[in-house]
Amino acid sequence: MALGTLDRSLPPFFNQGPSVFSRLMFFGALSLLLMVADARFKVTQPLRAALATALYPVQWVALQPVHALRNASGYFTELSQARSESEEARKRLALQSLRAGQVEELMQENNRLRRLLALKEQLASPVIAAEVLYDAADPYSRKVIIDKGQTHQIEQGSPVLDESGVLGQVTRVYPLVSEVTLVVDRDLAIPVLNVRTGARSVAYGDPTTGGAGMELRFMGSNADVQEGDLLTTSGVDGVYPPGLPVARVSRIEHRAESAFSKIHCVPQALTSGARHVIVVKPITSEVALRPPPAAPAAPARRGGAK
Repeated sequence: MALGTLDRSLPPFFNQGPSVFSRLMFFGALSLLLMVADARFKVTQPLRAALATALYPVQWVALQPVHALRNASGYFTELSQARSESEEARKRLALQSLRAGQVEELMQENNRLRRLLALKEQLASPVIAAEVLYDAADPYSRKVIIDKGQTHQIEQGSPVLDESGVLGQVTRVYPLVSEVTLVVDRDLAIPVLNVRTGARSVAYGDPTTGGAGMELRFMGSNADVQEGDLLTTSGVDGVYPPGLPVARVSRIEHRAESAFSKIHCVPQALTSGARHVIVVKPITSEVALRPPPAAPAAPARRGGAK
């Protein structure tokens, strides 16, 4: 007889104890009793606390990968948010800086216009307001183009002023624009008056200073000129009204081999960044023309007419 065919279950004689249904009913009733007792009298609370304390290290170790993953995700999210906020803050800062620069520029322009209006009220000659469009293309001269021309009654030779003083003179007039030669141009000369001494002289553009200065020529070595002297228009040329600021003496060079001193001056007008100017009508155009001399009376004939 093969061993695989043997019955290994216990014989009915040895099956002792309650049946499966009895055990089910007993443990079901015990579970229900424990639940009611725990709900009403908290009998299992100490056991639950002891188990929670004993299992806390296991829970802590099991939750560490979850916390690490959550922290890493939060770190990258906060880093991306911080970069976005930093970029936004930079854009706002750049915009505020641009607006601050525009406000500062507008304030300076407003102050210049106020001084220009004050200078306009001091002039008795008719003036025309103009705006500088751009610098002339000639690299060997210092000229600018303004937005007024023949249609605006601009005349050739008219003085041009900014809020600080004489800027130049109109040297060429077109229908809609005009060309202004600045006081620092080597070909422009202005008769000036030393306010301190009352001495007259002529100021020219100084090419040796890079086209940014002026000089007094033909001034003797013993001439009474000091650094800081203010030079204004003398009005003897019949073009510039007298008393307009032109330049201020900045440096005096005495030359042993020459009888004349080289006197450097700084123009009062803003020759490198003027924007709003006024064009003054030349003084000569306001002087009434001298009436033609009357024709001499014909001498009376002697004797009567035949």
